Amino acid sequence: MPNSSEFSKDSAVYRTLLESTKAIPWKIDWASMKFAYIGPQIETLLGWSQDSWVSVEDWAKRMHVDDREHVVNFCVAQSQAGADHEADYRALTKDNGYVWIRDVVHVVRNDKGEVESLIGFMFDISERKKTEEKLLTMQRELETLSFKDGLTSIANRRQFDVSFELEWKNARNNRQPLSMLMFDIDFFKQYNDLYGHIRGDKCLVDIAQTLSLALDGLRDMVARFGGEEFVVLLPQTDAAVAWKVAERCQRLVQRRAIDHAQSPHGQMLTVSIGVGTVIPDEHMKPASFIEAVDLRLYAAKKNGRNRIETLQAVA
Repeated sequence: MPNSSEFSKDSAVYRTLLESTKAIPWKIDWASMKFAYIGPQIETLLGWSQDSWVSVEDWAKRMHVDDREHVVNFCVAQSQAGADHEADYRALTKDNGYVWIRDVVHVVRNDKGEVESLIGFMFDISERKKTEEKLLTMQRELETLSFKDGLTSIANRRQFDVSFELEWKNARNNRQPLSMLMFDIDFFKQYNDLYGHIRGDKCLVDIAQTLSLALDGLRDMVARFGGEEFVVLLPQTDAAVAWKVAERCQRLVQRRAIDHAQSPHGQMLTVSIGVGTVIPDEHMKPASFIEAVDLRLYAAKKNGRNRIETLQAVA
């Protein structure tokens, strides 16, 4: 059976091992809520001296104010329930900075099953958090790109579909008008054949920018619908205003004065526009409205191009 000196040697070895790791060991007496021990590494990490960690109040007040309440409440609740747990939070440094900490907590019970103490390790996870933040930023950037047309930088068809679904529900629930304009660049195939695809791409970019300038509402949106087709979504906009927006778009395109030698409309690039307005109800299908506006666009092209055809408001 080992004697007391051997226990003392073992204890010294264990302490040396604990204090040589990057993880910071600690122990709290449950009855007094005071630190029985905390590793000296805490001063290297946070700047607070080892002997300044007296009670759980020191632990709580040295936590970022945005993390303090929910982390403390969570840890207390888990400890009272006797459940081991982990918590991530920003620990304040003595020089007013902060370090991301992961606290891994084990609940020690006595023979009666009552909570006796808490022991755990604090881990510096700042680098991990920085990596996570970078990944989240990259993910948000990718999500933004996934909703943006790669050529024109306006919304793409995917973004339009998402926005249209939301605006349709809003219009239906609030009994408000929703208007849509669909555009097609007239004789665009001939434009590409005559000037080449580089000029064709620039033309698409120019038209996208021009249509964007015609919008006023905070929720108005222009998107590339596909190929040389564009769509403008106008929430809370009645038929009269939608018609004015269509005319404004047409004027702005004319002022852009893009040459098109094979166009019968003054040898300038023009657009055909289909316009529609609806106050949706439970029986209407969103796809049917898009199809109806598209038919107005087809009518504009069939009736000579460089014109606006409208679908009367449906209430």
